[in-house]
This record gives sequence, C-alpha cells and structure tokens, in this order.
Amino acid sequence: MYNLHYCLAMTLDQTLRQQLPFTLREADFPALGELYRGKVRDNFSKGDRIAMITTDRLSAFDRVLTTVPFKGELLNRLTTFWFEKTKDVVPNHILDVPDPSVLIVRRLHPLPVEMVVRGYITGSLWRDQQAGRGAKAYGLELPRELRKDQKFDQPIVTPSTKAAVGEHDEPISPQELIARSACTQRQWDQMARMSLDLFAAGQSWAAQRGLILVDTKYEFGTDASGKIWVIDEIHTPDSSRYWIAAGSEERFRKGEDQKMLDKEFFRQWLIKERGYQGDGPLPEISDDVRVQLAGKYCELVETLTGEAPRLAVGDTRARIEGALKAKGYL
Repeated sequence: MYNLHYCLAMTLDQTLRQQLPFTLREADFPALGELYRGKVRDNFSKGDRIAMITTDRLSAFDRVLTTVPFKGELLNRLTTFWFEKTKDVVPNHILDVPDPSVLIVRRLHPLPVEMVVRGYITGSLWRDQQAGRGAKAYGLELPRELRKDQKFDQPIVTPSTKAAVGEHDEPISPQELIARSACTQRQWDQMARMSLDLFAAGQSWAAQRGLILVDTKYEFGTDASGKIWVIDEIHTPDSSRYWIAAGSEERFRKGEDQKMLDKEFFRQWLIKERGYQGDGPLPEISDDVRVQLAGKYCELVETLTGEAPRLAVGDTRARIEGALKAKGYL
C-alpha cells in the first residue's frame, strides 16, 4: 500500500511539473467584453453577465507573485462546489460553468468591502493582538488573555476595505464603512448575517471532512432591485484558512503550530525564508515551491469534495478558448 501511495504521489508531482510551462498568467479574450483584472481573476463584462476566468496567478500580501500549475482550475472547482452546496443559504451569482477555469455570472454592483469571518485568533489578527492593537480597527475589543490559535466563543466579523490590485486591504469598522458610504446599515446587517450563515455551513461541512474552517472572507454585490448576492469565491484556499482537525486541540494545548491545508504555509514561508510581507521587490519563487503549492490545492480539493481532481497537462488558454467557443461565448 505504501508503494502504491508513493507511486500515485509521484504521478501527481510529475503532472504538476509538466504543467509548469502552461500556467495561465493572463487571459486575453477581448471579444468577451470589457476587462477588469483582479489579483487572480480576469473578468470580462458584457451586458448583464460577466465571464470570470480564474488564472493560475498566485497572490500573497495583496501582491501577485507567481503562477501555480492548475491553480485556476482547482480554485474554480472548489468555488463551484461550495456555491452549489450553499445556494440555499445565500444566493450566489453563478449562471454557467463552461470550462473548469471559467464562470459565467450575473453582473452585479460589488459592495467595496471584504467580509472576513474568524473563528480563531491567528494570522494577522494574532499579530495585531501581539502588537497591542487587538481588533480595535474593527470596532471590537478582544480579551487580553487570548492565546495564539484560540477559538472564539462565537465567530467574529472583521471587515476590510476592497483595495485595488497592488494595494493593501485595510481593516475598518462597520461604523466607518457606513460613514464612507461603502454600504448602508441595512446592507451591513444583511452581509454580516449572510457571512456568519455561510461560515457556519462551511465549518459544518469541513468538520465532516476532517478539517477546521478557521477563517475566510466573503464578497457581495447588489442587483437593480437591491437584492444582495454572494460573489467572487467562497471557502477556497485563497480566501480561507484550513487546519487539520485531528490533533488540533492537543497542538493548541502544547503551543505548537497547527497543521495547515491552505495558502498560509506559503505566507509563512515568505516571511521566514524571504523576509517578505508585501513590501519591496517581489521575492523569487522556485518551481519546487510552485509545485508544492499546487499539491496543497489538489489535496484540499480532494479532501473537501471527496474526489481527486482529474488534471490534464496542456495549454490552458487553448482549452478555455475551445470551451467558450463551443458554448457560444466567443
């Protein structure tokens, strides 16, 4: 059995390495509509819909750093999985999935806020706590005695601004968001409720799959009638933090680091190995690290969905173009 697992791992590693020359950094399909390029997605707007192409770009600390084999496809698979699973919790913007890397969605008015929900104090919030800032920027007070990776009694919402590509999102309080007219009080109340409901659904499913959904972010948009829809992506490794549930409490008691199955290990690698936290020249990312990251995405997709992703080495852009033409979008 060990040899079988080893061979399967070797096969996946080889597949990921063979895809390195074909990673999709930018999608260039002007016939799809007006282009808005985000950190990861290239969005083409035309009429009442948007074609969202999830590229293989990898961002950290709000900077695009490199590409990762099959990342767009894997990220999109998780996005569609979660939107299908939570469609009865909060309505989402998906209309069609013509290709594993593409979503056709409703064109909505995005609300300029990221709704970050946290079930534990870790990551940037823990660093703020250590610096004495706590959650004051969000209008919240945290107990001083909290320990790293400690679970909150109830999840908290810590919103941030939605910055342009290359700029940093900033923590902000609900009161300041409303004062800046980023949203109304009614919209804030709705988004907060929807975010907590989605987070509860995500945590419940993750627990069944042996994972802990630690924190995540949601984005929302409104239609002409003012109805709020969840947009972009949910519960992916780009927008969420996952820990391995087995042994988590013991690791917390001992003060040990949690076992992660998300992009956070890459952020920690950047901090420890490259001294990088988003400022200055972009660090060099080796092919080995890119492949390791792709493996993490594959593992998370299989763990959450119960199915190993079927990956085919080849020209991602050509595949997407063929799928869009077949469905009449090009």
